[in-house]
Amino acid sequence: MKKIFILGIAALMLFSFGMTANAKTLKLALDADPKTMDIQEQLSGGMLQFSHWVFDPLVRWAQDMSFEPRLATKWERIDDLTMRFHLRKGVKFHSGNPFTAKDIVFTMNRFRKSADFKGLFEPFGETKIVDDYTVDITTKKPYALLLNMATYIFPLDSKFYTGTDDQGKPKDAVLKVGYSFAKMTLPSGTGAFKCTFREHGVKMVMERNADYWDKKSPGNVSKIILTPIKEEATRVAALLAGDVDFITPVPPQDFQRIQKDKKVDLMTYTGGRIITVQMNQKRLEPLRNKKVRQAIVYAVNNFGISKKIMKGTATPAGQMSPKGYYGYKETLAPRYNLRKAKKLMKEAGYADGFTATMIAPNNRYVNDEKIAEAFCAMLSKIKINVSLKTMPKAQYWDEFDRQPADFQMIGWHSDTEDSGNFYEFLSMTPNKETGYGQYNSGNYSNKAVDVLTLACQTETNLVTRTQMLQEIEQMIYDDAGYVPFHWQNHSYGVKKGVKAGPIINTLNFPYLGDLVIE
Repeated sequence: MKKIFILGIAALMLFSFGMTANAKTLKLALDADPKTMDIQEQLSGGMLQFSHWVFDPLVRWAQDMSFEPRLATKWERIDDLTMRFHLRKGVKFHSGNPFTAKDIVFTMNRFRKSADFKGLFEPFGETKIVDDYTVDITTKKPYALLLNMATYIFPLDSKFYTGTDDQGKPKDAVLKVGYSFAKMTLPSGTGAFKCTFREHGVKMVMERNADYWDKKSPGNVSKIILTPIKEEATRVAALLAGDVDFITPVPPQDFQRIQKDKKVDLMTYTGGRIITVQMNQKRLEPLRNKKVRQAIVYAVNNFGISKKIMKGTATPAGQMSPKGYYGYKETLAPRYNLRKAKKLMKEAGYADGFTATMIAPNNRYVNDEKIAEAFCAMLSKIKINVSLKTMPKAQYWDEFDRQPADFQMIGWHSDTEDSGNFYEFLSMTPNKETGYGQYNSGNYSNKAVDVLTLACQTETNLVTRTQMLQEIEQMIYDDAGYVPFHWQNHSYGVKKGVKAGPIINTLNFPYLGDLVIE
């Protein structure tokens, strides 16, 4: 009887996965693993990828950029300031706690404690419980992007993250530096995968959630073993040797190598991530001079970087907004002109140049270290001598926040798939209370940009809003508020039989819960 009982339990577990013999293990290699277990600590592409694997949003972007119901089954406008969300019933967190409207309220309130997220959610007002499975999310003013923002509401397990831990510290604390319960504890989400092991920088294991609510998902991956491999050549070699099944990003110099190998496939997807360098006007006197900043922008050969370093897999940029965004303006093209750059330096009184410092990551963006080195070399042609320091992204973001250098690299993909998000985080005057300008390490400040960016949030007429967004792009372009390089394409290398095509998207959030491996 005992033997029969054990076999019965095993069979039941396999049935609950809906996979039986089709269950597969995915060996995943990224350039880095998630920096933290707290999905509200850091607003970054890597953390948002992780959020989609272990948590679920209220709604998510489909591959065609339409909205797809997830933990919200439907939504409706109640008035200009209120949207009602009807929540999915029968969903459980990994802890076993039921998902209800209380978790939405907890999640929304906790955003206000996060240095990275509070600016993004500043337009929001109170979240009101209608019943256990209905919530009203309000905004302070009419807000055109409320549904866009719902794609970033990953409900947290309020019971799990409430109270104090064994150190007597509040479990709901959001800290970018130092210990916190949410940062160090394996999370309790509602997602397709449960994080069961983590050794930061070495290995992470995520196992299929046997109680996952989405029974219609075609995914047959039962376990993900994530190995961070910083070195590009090593990551590609691991794929070609069959040691891993799925890698991203793929360095452009290895595209042809992967395409020629019959055991693997190369997949690329158009991306909207702008790669830039910010110029810290608070640290270095010359950078306060608009002509110096313009000279630096004119000294950068965007097309050369795209051709020689990115191997043609990136689109040179002269502005933040990629084509298709409302803020995109056709006339704001890259402006490489070395002769003009030297002329501007002379007019600014810096014909003999100056010295500066720079930091950049070496495993966050495709070829980030090489781009930084090329940038320094280009500035040397206008007699700006830059001392460069690069580091892994696990270390970089804490350094970025400290602003220890005159030039700092950052890439950004709009969280709302809208131009306004670029300006809110990268161009508005930094304000710790509101969170606006949180990633503006150049301390660029233009009051007209600030006013117009906020005005765009409440403008629901798309024609008027487009004109406003393009005006902002023009002002920042004229001010040379930052140095644009290019928009980065997404790239993936996968083993034959790994059907990644349907689960990748322009946001670079592979929906691994829906991944099928033959």
